[in-house]
Amino acid sequence: MVVGISGASGFIYGVRLLELLAELNIESHLVISRAALLTMAHETDYKLADVTALASHYHRADDVAAGIASGSFRCLGMVVAPCSMRTLAEIATGTSSGLIGRAADVTLKERRTLVLMARETPLTLAHLRNMTAVTEMGGIIAPPVPAFYARPDSLAQMIDHSLGRVLDLFGLDAGVALRWGETPAPSQIQPHSPSSCTGLSIPRSLT
Repeated sequence: MVVGISGASGFIYGVRLLELLAELNIESHLVISRAALLTMAHETDYKLADVTALASHYHRADDVAAGIASGSFRCLGMVVAPCSMRTLAEIATGTSSGLIGRAADVTLKERRTLVLMARETPLTLAHLRNMTAVTEMGGIIAPPVPAFYARPDSLAQMIDHSLGRVLDLFGLDAGVALRWGETPAPSQIQPHSPSSCTGLSIPRSLT
C-alpha cells in the first residue's frame, strides 16, 4: 500500500498507519511531502529516520521516477494521511507537482482504492468542490472524525479508530476499530504502549 503524508495537521495519522500496516504484514511505500516535515517537527518528537524505518520502502517526494508513479506498479491502493487541501486540489485537478499527487493520480486511473484523510475546517467552497471531484473520480474522502460511541479515553484510541475505519475500506481489519454494539476489549480501553505514539506530545488532560 502507498502511504502519503502531506503537510496538514495530524502527522501522527501517517505514522500510526505505517505501524498498523506492519502489524498486518502489508508492504508499505511511504512518501512524505516537504510541508509534512515541518508539521512533523511542530507536532511530534519524531525524526525523519524514525518514520521511514516504519515503512517497507521510502520514496522522496520529488522522485517522480519511483515505481509507485507508474500504473504498472501493483498495490492495494493508497492512503494520504493526513491530506492537506493543497494535496487534495492537486489530486482533484490532476496537476500533481510531486510524487504524492502522481501516485494518487495513478491510483485513480488504475481504478484502485484511494482514501484521502482530508484535514481542514471550516471548509471553503473550493475545498468542497475538490472533494466532490475526487469522489466523482472514484476516490474516497475520509476525514479523521472520532466516533464517540466508542467512548475513547485517550487521543491514541481516537487515532486508532479513524485508521481502523480507513483500513476497513481496503478489506483489512487491524482490530483497532470498535464496531457499533461491540463491548470494548481490555486492549481497547487502555492507552497504547509507548511504542505506538512515542513521538507524539499529548497534553496530560487528553490521555
